[in-house]
Amino acid sequence: MAFECQKSTEVSKSLAICVEKSNSNTEHLEISESPLDCYPKKGILSSLSSKQLSCNDVLLNYRRSITDLPPALISEILSCLDPQELGIVSCVSRVLNSLATENSVWKEVYSERWGLPIVPAPLGAGVSNEKSWKELFVEREYRSKIFLSRYSIDTLHGHTEAVRTVSLLASAKLIFTSGYDMIVRMWDMEDGLYIASSRPLGCTIRAVAADTKLLVAGGTDGFIQGWRAVEGLKHLFDLKSSEVPNTEFRIWEHEGPITSLALDPTRIYSGSWDMTVRIWDRSSLECIKILRHGDWVWSLVPHDTTVASTSGSDVYVWDTNSGTLLTVIHSAHVGNTYSLARSHTGDFIFTGGEDGAMHMFEITGPKPEANVFKVATWMPHSGPVYSLAFEFPWLVSASSDGRLSLVDVRKLLRTNRRSLRKNVSRVTDMDRNNVEPPQRMLHGFGPNLFSVDVGADRIVCGGEEGVVRIWNFSKALERERTARAMRGIRLENRMRHRKLQIEMSSKGGRTDQCSVAAKKNPMHVDRSGVWRNKHGMSGKLKA
Repeated sequence: MAFECQKSTEVSKSLAICVEKSNSNTEHLEISESPLDCYPKKGILSSLSSKQLSCNDVLLNYRRSITDLPPALISEILSCLDPQELGIVSCVSRVLNSLATENSVWKEVYSERWGLPIVPAPLGAGVSNEKSWKELFVEREYRSKIFLSRYSIDTLHGHTEAVRTVSLLASAKLIFTSGYDMIVRMWDMEDGLYIASSRPLGCTIRAVAADTKLLVAGGTDGFIQGWRAVEGLKHLFDLKSSEVPNTEFRIWEHEGPITSLALDPTRIYSGSWDMTVRIWDRSSLECIKILRHGDWVWSLVPHDTTVASTSGSDVYVWDTNSGTLLTVIHSAHVGNTYSLARSHTGDFIFTGGEDGAMHMFEITGPKPEANVFKVATWMPHSGPVYSLAFEFPWLVSASSDGRLSLVDVRKLLRTNRRSLRKNVSRVTDMDRNNVEPPQRMLHGFGPNLFSVDVGADRIVCGGEEGVVRIWNFSKALERERTARAMRGIRLENRMRHRKLQIEMSSKGGRTDQCSVAAKKNPMHVDRSGVWRNKHGMSGKLKA
């Protein structure tokens, strides 16, 4: 707690007197001339009174540190620090090291950036593959930097017309694509091999979403086609419904083409050109909420109990439980706002529009009074931005100019753990004009990239060419690990060689005497093979 002391200089003098007289074996001393009158700030109850304190009490209070606090309180304080600051604090003492490496702290940091990971299968009997949350964070943070390294490109052929949508299911290593040819195709993410495809669905498919339990596709005829995962099936979904019946379904209610789909554990979200976003119950497949907009809905992203959507040039944020509108970003772009992405905390929204711009907004404040602030703007494209994908710290965009841009928003994203009050913006002190440009641009496509997704060290995109491309950065991670291992070996060899040199120099002897003599009488040789010293040729050679 912060206190305001009126006689701070007198107290410091008295403290100095206490130290001097305590060294001279003074048993007891009272500070009578300058009482410690401290008054708390407004709203804080004072735990001190203006009493005369003994020297021992003053020294005892003076020597207290943060480690004297209860461990639960220290953990709560450490939860407000960044990962780098946690690492620094862990080097102070053993107590702080044990508290700064607690799983609860690092679990919160990890989930704010990437969400909770899928727990891998056990390696086998007697083998433990469990990692602490700190180890998982360090590994994921290291992997997030490989998008600036080398890559390989895999091209997937199979679609006969333009690809309108791609979806990457990293936990199952699957890729789902569809487009104008009216067929949903499933690919192996690792090998880039074709696995299966659905029957023709009768119309263009503009949206696909999937998790490990459900796959849905939205058509321009206004229906949602779905497939439930089959237990025991290697690739989860039976797209042709040939092996297991009754796993495929179709639901109708939209009166226009479906342009966007999303899933969470209990609901299905769909956006349409009928100017509505509909929320469906996953178990009963019934529509439980209808969110009406003033223009065509282009994109949507749910988070917890809210969903953000784009309609025309505006961006809406809704409460999914009550169906009420929380806030609106009017005229976010010049023209339509085509694409939308969101951070894992839900506090930051990224938009891409018809004007080729990309904006970053921050949502602050409680739900009924949510405020929106623009954080940054990028203009990396010369055409409309049709699709956005986000995985911390990379924002990836696909545009009609045939290029992908990669923006590192690590410096702009500040988690709500750094904020003391939720209704105050955490970016108001930032120079919004001093925003770094995209860190990388990926070329080599034809025009009109319609969809992009990112995950598992890969970027997947599809467009008007009718092919799907996978930018694979996973090998860059292996190369970097090999390079780091080689650097460690070279450093070890240099240290060993240096140690041998020190041992040789400490022994002395004939070796050092010979080296000194060689320095005093340097010898030289010319091209004819005659040796000379620094004084010229010897007398015998001259004769």
